[in-house]
Formats: sequence, structure tokens, C-alpha cells
Amino acid sequence: MDRFEELDTKEIDLPDTIFIRDIESRVFQAITIKCLAGIDGIALIEGNLIDNLLGREGMERIKGVHIEQDSKNHSVNIKLEVNVSYGISLPEKAEEIQNKIVKEITRLTGLHVACVHVVFKNLLPDVSLEDLLLKSKEKEKTSITKEMDEYAEEF
Repeated sequence: MDRFEELDTKEIDLPDTIFIRDIESRVFQAITIKCLAGIDGIALIEGNLIDNLLGREGMERIKGVHIEQDSKNHSVNIKLEVNVSYGISLPEKAEEIQNKIVKEITRLTGLHVACVHVVFKNLLPDVSLEDLLLKSKEKEKTSITKEMDEYAEEF
């Protein structure tokens, strides 16, 4: 009896009607990005200089989320390219990403997720580039000040 409870009655009530639904790849990309936003220690690959010059913003700037749909099997294959923070266990992080994406896409679209391929492209710096530049400038200033003090002491 449980098999019949899952049966869609629209097909019995309206046998001549064909029900079709298409989901664009951008929808899967948006769901994936929302899932990844809630996971610590990773970042998506963003666009480059050409994207800036062309004025691409938001979803158009995001790279590394590739969707392939199989309409015959009602399934989706997803390939993600992400950057990860140093010190994080890659197998554990991959499993966390895969589980979260499979649950959300299945829940929201009703489609089977056949594959979630996670590619770790690069390591995220512990400190931002701006902080590194500020620290190097401060070191330069202190070393110059020390040299000047030493030079002044000699005379």
C-alpha cells in the first residue's frame, strides 16, 4: 500500500495531460551557492578581470559550478570548484559539501542527484592580502627607523 501513497494522482485523474517541468541550470547553481554559503572554510572561485570589464555581477561572476542534467533519468550531475582554507580535512569537507547539496537539491527540485564532484582548486590565505601588505609596510618602516637610529648614534 505504501507504493500507492507515493503515486501522483494527477496522472490517473488527467490521463491525456502531459506534465512537463524544466529547471534551468542557473536554478541549480543558485541552490548550490546558497548551500556553500553556509559552509565554513571554503570559497567559490570568482570571476576575473574580463568579468569586471564586461560588468558582470552576482551569479554571472561565480565560476566553478557546472551543472549537467539527464532528462531521461531525471537526475543532475554537479561539479564544483572551490578554494579551501589551510588545515581543513579535505575528505571531511568534501563529504559535508556533497551531503548538503544533495539534500537541498533533492528537496527543492525532486530530482535525483547522481553525482557531486568537488574539486579543491586552491588554498585560501589565512590573512587577507591587504593585511599582509600593511604588515610588510610596517616592517619596512620599523627597519628604516632602526637603521636611521643606528646611523644617528654613530655620529
